[in-house]
Amino acid sequence: MSARYSPGQILLAALAFSNQAGVKRRPVVGLYDGGDDDLLVAPITSHAARSAHDLSLSEWRQAGLRLPSIARLEKLATVEKGTIIRPLGQVSGADRQQFKSAIQAIFATILSGW
Repeated sequence: MSARYSPGQILLAALAFSNQAGVKRRPVVGLYDGGDDDLLVAPITSHAARSAHDLSLSEWRQAGLRLPSIARLEKLATVEKGTIIRPLGQVSGADRQQFKSAIQAIFATILSGW
């Protein structure tokens, strides 16, 4: 049986580059754990926001991050739980509500195109 992760959990994961040329350790936020060997995540970066769906974490220190950070909700990914190196923290109360609203907005945008 694989580990279970909760929504809003900040994790350090070994993510493959898009060209599959290597792997980099990156923070991610867990969004959905269906109970199998995979986890739906959003990558976290310290780079500036580039999209209306990038979410700035106001309480990044409390979430276990070293730098001011952005969650890239347009870059959702499914990762194998075996790529998770360790937990870093949890999205805090104020940011948690922002995440809920931002996730609803991104899926509303996706659904509007269907």
